[in-house]
Amino acid sequence: MSEVKLTAETRTEFGKGAARRIRRASKVPGVLYGHGSDPLHLTFPGHDLLLALRTPNVLISLDIDGKTNELAIPKAVQRDPLKGFLEHVDLLLVKRGEKVTVEIPVHAEGELAPGGNLLEHVLSSLPVEAEATHIPEAVTVSVEGLAAGASVHAKDITLPSGVTLAVDEDAVVLQVLQAQAEEAEGEGTEGEEAAEV
Repeated sequence: MSEVKLTAETRTEFGKGAARRIRRASKVPGVLYGHGSDPLHLTFPGHDLLLALRTPNVLISLDIDGKTNELAIPKAVQRDPLKGFLEHVDLLLVKRGEKVTVEIPVHAEGELAPGGNLLEHVLSSLPVEAEATHIPEAVTVSVEGLAAGASVHAKDITLPSGVTLAVDEDAVVLQVLQAQAEEAEGEGTEGEEAAEV
């Protein structure tokens, strides 16, 4: 897991006008909370934060006003729906050795059984509990040779050591479906035969 260092400044202005001024200065407003402490309103450098958030569940080492250092993980990120730039970020304060519940992306690898089958991601991310400094970036699941009707449950996924499921172990993560086009063609043929009779 990667750790990214960011500088942050405390902010005293709030509201839409203040947020717009912050964004015009290529910065992003945000809040750091957790461990029962009061929420800390911060301003982050926009480009550096955008690069850091490319990694899911990135561990961020914050240098706040050059005085305090804190560890945090992203909890909620708001983006502009059209342009995609960052509008606001919520960070969760964490400590080394502390367990946190996060969602990690699920990647599938391998070829399905022949026959035009489709792979459905029922859960695109898997809820897990892991140490804050050892959160896996993703889990990879082999779907090699799976046929229509097959499914992969949460309990079937091999997790790194120290990481446990935070979801029902029988939850379906991936399932293989029969291609819809074949079914539609079959239904059309039956309808034509019925019309001829």
